[in-house]
Amino acid sequence: MAWLYIVIAAAFEAAWTFSVKFMKFSEIKNLQFATFYKLSGGLPVILPIVGYIVFGVCNIYFFSLAIKQLPTATAYAVWTAVTLIMIKIAEIAFFQQRFSLVELFFITLIMTGILGLKFYGTALK
Repeated sequence: MAWLYIVIAAAFEAAWTFSVKFMKFSEIKNLQFATFYKLSGGLPVILPIVGYIVFGVCNIYFFSLAIKQLPTATAYAVWTAVTLIMIKIAEIAFFQQRFSLVELFFITLIMTGILGLKFYGTALK
């Protein structure tokens, strides 16, 4: 179950990262009560901030569940690697980022490390 918690935490961390990307602090001062809930008004300013808070709290919650069952260093390494892979997949799928064979090679190395940590951690039990 701890490995599932890490994957869930990584998904929330990736979503948290993109909410930070879309934050517009300079536009907060322009928010008006009459338009803060409209798509053309304040919603593009409010949603990333709400996402930042919600995704951050969910990330912390699920990661804390995982590190209660796994060694902290292993959990942190896997969580970071899975987050990086999810961010790269989202960039390719939603933001039309390019993807090279060199990146594929290094992501494969990351996945090899994740699998090694998972199987080594399982073998210790």
